[in-house]
Amino acid sequence: MTRPLSSVERSVHGRNGWLQEEERKAVESRGEMGRMEFWLRVTRSRISKDIKAGRGDVIAAFTSVCRLFKLAMDKRAEGDARLWNHLMQYAAQVLQQHDPRH
Repeated sequence: MTRPLSSVERSVHGRNGWLQEEERKAVESRGEMGRMEFWLRVTRSRISKDIKAGRGDVIAAFTSVCRLFKLAMDKRAEGDARLWNHLMQYAAQVLQQHDPRH
């Protein structure tokens, strides 16, 4: 027999459902560009909330991730796709293990 969900679990479930629905709408209206813009808006909002909660290190972390992504794009444009491939493989692996939407 399964127990009923706690209020925290219901909240997380509702949030994940909202994210999936909003992402779907963004893709329907603007394709992959819409998906990217949606996740940038969600991330920007979350960064603001973390800063207000006293977790300012989120800015340095996001900056590092952006720099890494740009470096991988630059290397790929130069003809060396190794960093890009490793980054994409790692991202897929982490999302598969930790993203509740999958």
